[in-house]
Amino acid sequence: MSKMRRSERIVRLTQILLEQPHRVLSLTEMADKLSSAKSSLSEDLAIIREVMEAEGLGTLETQAGAAGGVRYVPGYRRDLGLRFIEGISETLTDGDRILPGGFLYMSDVLGLPEVLDTAGKLFASRFRESGADYVVTVETKGIPLAVATARFLNVPMVVVRRDHKVTEGSAVSINYVSGSRRIQTMSLSRRSLPQGTKVLLIDDFMKAGGTSKAVIDLMHEFHVDVVGIGVFIDTAEPQNKIVKEYLSLATLQEVDEETRQVKVVPGTYFEEDASEGGR
Repeated sequence: MSKMRRSERIVRLTQILLEQPHRVLSLTEMADKLSSAKSSLSEDLAIIREVMEAEGLGTLETQAGAAGGVRYVPGYRRDLGLRFIEGISETLTDGDRILPGGFLYMSDVLGLPEVLDTAGKLFASRFRESGADYVVTVETKGIPLAVATARFLNVPMVVVRRDHKVTEGSAVSINYVSGSRRIQTMSLSRRSLPQGTKVLLIDDFMKAGGTSKAVIDLMHEFHVDVVGIGVFIDTAEPQNKIVKEYLSLATLQEVDEETRQVKVVPGTYFEEDASEGGR
């Protein structure tokens, strides 16, 4: 094999890192794969790290030791994230999106790969130190968002079902009161989560927080800890949510079904004093 040019090697390295976030990659193995000296790779990785941090794409973390290694930690600059959410908010202010009960039609927005990709990076960036072993969501609209977040955290994703499926095997089910004051059921296969693990709850929408609280209660049945909650959009009312600590990317501040007026603003994610979003 002919010697790889440095520019080509940097492109290959960047591709490898982006495809495997949060995974420690051996410098020795990458050096063999790219037919390069580890010293050359170290210089290339320093360049990649500098560009990533400057562009708000995350950073590279090195691991000391005989084998040595590096991992890509996804990130997203706050100013870029805020600009992204402001654009989404403008899209969602269309009065034709108003649904009965003060809800908004968002399925088309949450079906856009670039929206899911950016939202996943934002959540992964904020919750990267949470220690989450799994991302959990409730079917159905939150699934793509949870998949995107799980990808950038490099952890498995688990779906809580509204109805028990026979293909799930033995399951734990609970009843809860939704934000619309209806009694609903959710269930999860007993094989889904090992005891003692930590999960990050990701959902598309939060009104009163009843669904999130139900997921927390369900996780208690599995002896699993919810270390963070992230939602794509929450509502300004009611102000006192059942769940107190969570991060939202956007907030539905006002919906007037009569005048067809909608106001959406950046969510708690962008508050200066926003916490890590833990429970």
